[in-house]
Amino acid sequence: MLPALLRSIEILGGVGLVFAFFIALAYWKLRVWEDPRIDAVASMLPGANCGACGLPGCRGFAEQAVAGKIAPAACNVINEEGAALIAQYLGVDAGQANKKVARLFCAGGSNVAIQQAEYRGLSGCAAAAAVAGGGKGCSWGCLGFGDCATACTFGAITMNRFGLPVVDVAACTACGDCVKACPKDLFEIVPLDQRLLVQCKSLIEGDDALATCTVACTACGKCVADAAPGLITIERGVARVHSESNAMADPVALRRCPTGAIVWLDGAQFTSPRIERAAPALTGSESL
Repeated sequence: MLPALLRSIEILGGVGLVFAFFIALAYWKLRVWEDPRIDAVASMLPGANCGACGLPGCRGFAEQAVAGKIAPAACNVINEEGAALIAQYLGVDAGQANKKVARLFCAGGSNVAIQQAEYRGLSGCAAAAAVAGGGKGCSWGCLGFGDCATACTFGAITMNRFGLPVVDVAACTACGDCVKACPKDLFEIVPLDQRLLVQCKSLIEGDDALATCTVACTACGKCVADAAPGLITIERGVARVHSESNAMADPVALRRCPTGAIVWLDGAQFTSPRIERAAPALTGSESL
């Protein structure tokens, strides 16, 4: 009985040793070496995993930074001190970041835009947009229910008293959550130094546009004539600033805009200073 038991133990032990040998051999042949600095750099990053840098989370950023393919300052969330710390650890230059932020391309708050019907239902832009477009006179305008503010996990968006989102560029990481949340596609991620913007996406021209919003772009073309050649064009009934020509931007393009649809931003706040206008009266009283 005992010899048979010992024999069984010997067989199982031998099989175990054979498998252990092949596992060790496979590990030695197939292992992928990983630079230990990746974990160190990942621990120095904010851990937001927002993807604003275009990489799959902070670890993906750390891998690229260690490989020398991206500068520490390219992280949209980290501050200058944090970028300098990573640069010092890696022995590289921190780099110069071109910070990007979310911008709202609509200035039609309740003080300047017509509300042709009252929406009553689930509170949210997506829900309102699903019911006859939300009741706003301008079919392309901000509905003001704040889906973007809810979606922003960094608390960078608040709603002002006219029902328009205001982006805190210092807190904005350009993660793009507000872009996805807006059913009207009014948010875009643009470089912070892009100061010339047309805050309107209405495709209606002239007086028809002004009938729904007093700050709408009427496609008059005056900004096109005043700006540097090629900087601004009229496309589908609205002026468009070409970001690739941002270096040519100048506040002179605002000079003759009859509605204030085109604005110059100083980077501190998403909206430009405007004279507050009286809210227009409702043109319809039906509920959506």
